[in-house]
Amino acid sequence: MKRELSALRLHAFRHGWRFFCVAVAMAMTCPVHAQTAAPQTESSVTVYGGYRGGGSLTDANTGATVNLRDDGSYAITVDIGLDRQTQVQLFYSHQQTALTSDDLFSPTVNNFELDIDYYHVGGTYFFEQVGAGGYVVGGIGATHARPDRGDLDSETLLSGNIGVGYMLPLGKRVGLRFEARGYATLINNDSSLFCGSNVGCVAAVKGDAMYQGEALAGLSIR
Repeated sequence: MKRELSALRLHAFRHGWRFFCVAVAMAMTCPVHAQTAAPQTESSVTVYGGYRGGGSLTDANTGATVNLRDDGSYAITVDIGLDRQTQVQLFYSHQQTALTSDDLFSPTVNNFELDIDYYHVGGTYFFEQVGAGGYVVGGIGATHARPDRGDLDSETLLSGNIGVGYMLPLGKRVGLRFEARGYATLINNDSSLFCGSNVGCVAAVKGDAMYQGEALAGLSIR
């Protein structure tokens, strides 16, 4: 009887040990499968070259149209992955341009050199998955307009952007991005811009907003 009980205990111990080993193996394997199945995120840095145009205002004194000169631009983005389709984006774009006026009697406005920078925080949504195919993008932040003259103040205004793009993968970590963005900068109606304590203001404009468009092509590294 004792031998039979001992045999039964040994048999039960062996089966219990096997069950325990299988359970441990499953417990160790499950997180791996769960991690594999979990949505992957991707972050990237992209450097762009581009061309920006638009930006018409109305001179409050003469009624003449004041334009920003169309010119080349460059931009950089940092995209932080949230899930397989969505990223948070930090966006910066720079352009060297000039104010030009249709009014021949506004020499201070004609060919007035300045830099226009956009600093935006927003997001990117890919239609399929991050890193390939079409996407929409947008952000909100500030427009910083800096005159080429040191005796005049810069202007910082609220702005936003929205755009569409396409990313072409060149490998696991590199891709080309093509984008078109539109910008809107809010302007207080009848505002004086680029003023200095000793020289007055360069321009007095009226209107609610200034609009620009930009075409960009960039190299993205993930």
